[in-house]
Amino acid sequence: MSTPNLPKNTTAFYAQAGISFAIALVTLLFAILYLPVDPWIRAFLAVSTLFLTTSSFTLAKCVRDAQESTSVASRLDQARVDKLLAEHDPFRAVS
Repeated sequence: MSTPNLPKNTTAFYAQAGISFAIALVTLLFAILYLPVDPWIRAFLAVSTLFLTTSSFTLAKCVRDAQESTSVASRLDQARVDKLLAEHDPFRAVS
C-alpha cells in the first residue's frame, strides 16, 4: 500500500518565511527602541512583543499538530503501530 502524495513545501518557502519573520521582528524591536516614550512603555511593548512571538509559535504548532492528526496517512500509520503493539508479546521466547 503506498502513501498518498502529500504537498511538500520547498526550501525557498521555508527561507522566505524565516526571513520575513526575522525582518518583521527586527523592525518591531527597532521601532520600540527608538520610540520617543518613557522606558516603562518601551519595556511593556517589548514584553508584549515577546509574548506575541511565543504565542504565534505555539499556535502554529497546535494548528500543525491538529492537521497532522487528521490526515489519512498518519491515521493509517497509527493503526499499523497499534496492530504491531497489540500483537507483540514481550514474554514470548525467541526461537
